[in-house]
Amino acid sequence: MTAVEVPTPVLWADVHPGDVLEPLAVDVTATTVVLGALASRDWRPMHHDYQFATERNGVANIFLNTPNQAAWFERYVTDWTGPLGRLGRMTFRMRDSIFPGDRMVFSATVTSTETDDHGCGWVVLDITLRVDDRVCSTCTARVAVPTTPTDNPWSRSGADWAP
Repeated sequence: MTAVEVPTPVLWADVHPGDVLEPLAVDVTATTVVLGALASRDWRPMHHDYQFATERNGVANIFLNTPNQAAWFERYVTDWTGPLGRLGRMTFRMRDSIFPGDRMVFSATVTSTETDDHGCGWVVLDITLRVDDRVCSTCTARVAVPTTPTDNPWSRSGADWAP
């Protein structure tokens, strides 16, 4: 049995506006598209039926749905923060479709950091999802990260959690 490597959590004091996150590249397959649609119970045929997507919708292929893209943005953020990162808010704008055969590349820059009145450390990220030279989606995410090695944003609730 091999040990599972747990990422070191990002600490608020180590993050600064202008920091650039490592990119994440993901090759999209038809399975990526279909499983994302199934997981979100999106039965619309343009996410699983090639003929419908191309002939009826006039697009190149089946394509990622909105919840699937949201999940990829969440994964990108929490892969960076480690297990203690807790998304507070996320908004994104889809500009172009993502198809099987595309390679999604996520990149992000820290735009601000702050602590709130409850001592929670917040990081705001501007994230871009590209396929080749196309910007397919943009996202802003506000994520809570520990302020000290013993802090855990997941322990906050009620009035102490203000995303």
